[in-house]
Amino acid sequence: MAIFEYKVRTLDKSIVKGTIEAPDQKTAVIDLHRKRYVVLYIKKKGVKEPFILGKLARKGGARVGLKTLVIFNRQLATLVNAGIPIVQSLSILIEEEKDKRFKPTIINVCSDIEKGSTISEALAKHPKVFSHLYVSMIRSGELGGILDEILLRLAAYYEFIDDLRKKVRSAMVYPTTVLVIAGVIVSFLLGFVVPRFKETFESFGGTLPPLTLMVISMGEFVKDNIIYMIICLIGIIWAIFMLKRTEKGAFVIDGLVLKVPVIGDLIRKIAIAKFSRTLGSLVKSGVSILESLEVAGKTCDNKVIEGAVMESRISIREGERIADPLKKSGAFPPMVVQMIAIGEETGSLDDMLNKISDFYDRESNATIATMSSLIEPVLILFLGIVVGGILIAMFLPIFSLSGLIK
Repeated sequence: MAIFEYKVRTLDKSIVKGTIEAPDQKTAVIDLHRKRYVVLYIKKKGVKEPFILGKLARKGGARVGLKTLVIFNRQLATLVNAGIPIVQSLSILIEEEKDKRFKPTIINVCSDIEKGSTISEALAKHPKVFSHLYVSMIRSGELGGILDEILLRLAAYYEFIDDLRKKVRSAMVYPTTVLVIAGVIVSFLLGFVVPRFKETFESFGGTLPPLTLMVISMGEFVKDNIIYMIICLIGIIWAIFMLKRTEKGAFVIDGLVLKVPVIGDLIRKIAIAKFSRTLGSLVKSGVSILESLEVAGKTCDNKVIEGAVMESRISIREGERIADPLKKSGAFPPMVVQMIAIGEETGSLDDMLNKISDFYDRESNATIATMSSLIEPVLILFLGIVVGGILIAMFLPIFSLSGLIK
């Protein structure tokens, strides 16, 4: 048996130092965890104390990618599970961290914990990196003595969100690129090519077909107003962006988006998948239902659905079940409401929420796959009609030029 010197934080946030006898360090840490202590530091008595990272701390907090957080959580969970105290675990990760934006943040967190802050308090000082969801789950892990398990859940959650974002982006990149290129090509044809054809036709005289006259008029309009059209487009995009930043404006825009065929249905499925996954993770981690709903509602990225969740919090505070106010809102499909109601009745709400998330994740994947398969032929048809129509309009008078030349 060996004697280990330790420094821990108790449930009342006081720092306690002492010694414990155990066959190895991992067993010592497990024994301290059973007493619901957060182990800040532990070493075998008589062994030289490792370096302290507090001196290296500097201001951090820059935004980092989800992939960076996933890797960080996986590594930290492995170290904590292996019986390495949180400060020493963070020290190891600081040495290994390659992201120059993220490294100062970890140093700051490690330094704050050494000075007496709880892990959740230290993380909360960096809201750009660690969200309310992240801090809430870590807080519950500290109180429950299951920090390694919470870290693994957070890693799985962020992997889910990262995959979801990648799927949506990949589905939107192709049509957006094609539409932008098509817009540039059509603008070039109407603004520069069509006017040259007009000069050629006028030199021969004669009457032009109606389709050609229409395209020529469009070309003249684009040529004369191209700068104003670009300014107007930028203005509309800026106005939508500014409107989206206001509470009422975001609510109106998100409501209209949900009503768009196919796109609105996809956004609703993604929002429900994220809401269910987040709420399930928080509930399973022991976070209170009211705080869980507040955090989960904000992850929906849609003010209409978020508003329905926030209204449900008021009803729940007054004694109602979760399913009842969600049903009244009309923002959630009947199947979701029924599954949540069953989860509440059977005491397995977290499992039911994860099942809902899995179902809507599969549904959103299927919708994205269907959209991707349909978008390509639709875009090709669109380009064929627009570009082909312009070319036909331009070459149509050529068939009658021989008669005009005579």
